[in-house]
Amino acid sequence: MNQRQKLHTSDIADQRDAEPVAADEPISREPQAEDTAQVDIPSRSRGSDGEPEAETPLLPAGDNARLQKRWEEIQSGFVDEPRQMVEQADALVADLMQQIALAFADARQRLEQQWASGDDVSTEDLRQALTRYRSFFHRLLTA
Repeated sequence: MNQRQKLHTSDIADQRDAEPVAADEPISREPQAEDTAQVDIPSRSRGSDGEPEAETPLLPAGDNARLQKRWEEIQSGFVDEPRQMVEQADALVADLMQQIALAFADARQRLEQQWASGDDVSTEDLRQALTRYRSFFHRLLTA
């Protein structure tokens, strides 16, 4: 069995210089058998009390508003320039994924700096970090 190298959010966040996919290259792949498997995924993370957890914002509110405005511009431009708008949508989604990866990488780096300096990281800080990962993980699975 192949051993996969551990991947961290910082690895994804550092892909700023990665080569973009050419506009004429297909961005989808052939469906795989595992793509059609039925998986029961809960729609919301549940806390220890069994109640649905509130979703943690992934980015500051100002970033959300800016990205939403850009998406609306792309969507409204589709009728006149469909190919360019799809290219811009791809770039916007890539930028968003990178921003999210950077946010997770920064949070992890802060924890690692505390560990490296010999400081104790509180269980509450670790619980909050894990809760944020869990919330995002479930959002990805149900998207």
